[in-house]
Amino acid sequence: MAKRNANTRDEHGVWDIGGGGIDFGQTALDALRREIKEEYCTDVLDYEFLGFRDVHRINKEGIKTHWIALDFKVLVDREKVKIGEPHKFEGIGWFTLNTRPKEHHSQFPEFLERYRDRL
Repeated sequence: MAKRNANTRDEHGVWDIGGGGIDFGQTALDALRREIKEEYCTDVLDYEFLGFRDVHRINKEGIKTHWIALDFKVLVDREKVKIGEPHKFEGIGWFTLNTRPKEHHSQFPEFLERYRDRL
């Protein structure tokens, strides 16, 4: 997980499992590989598509937003992982389901509820 810093869009100081967007013309898998490379400086060795979620939020301006989250389980080489976006993240941590930090992204509990048995 990566710890978000004060430069992120929202949810500063909490731990997050990563994410990003799909660029126009890009496949979801190409976006997955790009985001892992950008955020964690490593390649995707293997992945499993877990499913999708409709994410309804209200941004800091009070505007309702609707995101479609494509959720993946990703295997990477732990020895190669480092912070690729230091302007957004201030730390990286490795946790089990039992040792995960309490200060986590607001969308993490739903992710865990849906996919816990597959992680």
